[in-house]
Amino acid sequence: MPNHPYFRATLMAALAVFSVTGLSACGPMGPGKLRNDQLEYSRALGDTQKHEMLLNIVRLRYADPPTFLDTTQVIAGYSVSKSISGGFYAYPATAVGNYLFGTGTMSLGESPTFTYQPVTGQQYAENVVRPISPTVIMPLSLGGLPIDTLLRLTAQSIDGLSNVRGLGAGPSGGGSVRFYLLLHDLRQLQIQGAMTIRITSETPTPPDSKKNDGKSDSNGNGGNSTGTERSYLVLTSTSDSNLLAIQAEVRRLLHLDPGAEEAEIVYGPYPKHPGKQIAILTRSMLAMLTQLAYEVEVPEDDIKSGRTPPTIGQIGIENRPEVVIHSSREEPDSHYAAVSYNNTWFWISDRDFQSKLAFTMVQVLAALAATNHTAGAVVTIPAG
Repeated sequence: MPNHPYFRATLMAALAVFSVTGLSACGPMGPGKLRNDQLEYSRALGDTQKHEMLLNIVRLRYADPPTFLDTTQVIAGYSVSKSISGGFYAYPATAVGNYLFGTGTMSLGESPTFTYQPVTGQQYAENVVRPISPTVIMPLSLGGLPIDTLLRLTAQSIDGLSNVRGLGAGPSGGGSVRFYLLLHDLRQLQIQGAMTIRITSETPTPPDSKKNDGKSDSNGNGGNSTGTERSYLVLTSTSDSNLLAIQAEVRRLLHLDPGAEEAEIVYGPYPKHPGKQIAILTRSMLAMLTQLAYEVEVPEDDIKSGRTPPTIGQIGIENRPEVVIHSSREEPDSHYAAVSYNNTWFWISDRDFQSKLAFTMVQVLAALAATNHTAGAVVTIPAG
């Protein structure tokens, strides 16, 4: 009977069941899931943050308060269950197939849990309302980010040159043409390597003081103290006459000494030491998003009905917003980010690299401004 073809086929089928079920338990499933899940969760989290940022810009345009929800924890739990059974009949039976039988099952379950933390209270004040320090903003240009776009987003004014636009700023949008001329010059110097940002933790000696020989200085720091981090705009040496002329114009617009090779960047509307410092009145994330909101393209009917004010115009040499946000009644086919608000789609084109870069800079700045505090109200949602 063991040589019967039907018996051999049944034996091979049962052995296959045992083999597959056994092999599934030979190696851990964790490494494979990590390779796949970390990328997928990272991609999903990045897309969600993009959409949240865009939605908050649109909400501000329509006088809705922005809301921020931090994803504080992502836990992906997995469970595996296996079962196998088999038997062998040693006595004759009416059916050959009854001599040997086997079954095997395996099931995989996933139960991810996401924990969200609403941004409120002190954390909201620090992350959203408080201006971002210039010493945090300016080093971003060292990584190749365009300094003109960076300052258009973050600076309310530079040495009195205004970048204020929006409601109440007049039909032209407000702001100073010289502000944009300055940014244009800085960008040209950055491209040609004739300007950089220097970061230091050294405590500068006030111009009218002598060495303190270990005693406390005028800022209350000890003689061996490194002080807080400081940043400097450096106009590097060059023999190019065109670059020298641009550097001279930058010094003039920033009221620097004619021979100044560097100047400390400080926060405020005006410098305490004119000629040696550059005062930048930086924006908070709320002010930055509000400025972008004034430039959003909105349906004409919403303006006529009073739901939102007209889109502000551009200033002087500027011919487009930092982030061009379109609107349409239908969801766009191709987009970098898109959200629906009151039956209207607002979106950033995937073919607009300048807008995508500026929007990415906004997200980077939001991450730099973020702080963590003791958890308050936490929302935990089991997915699936």
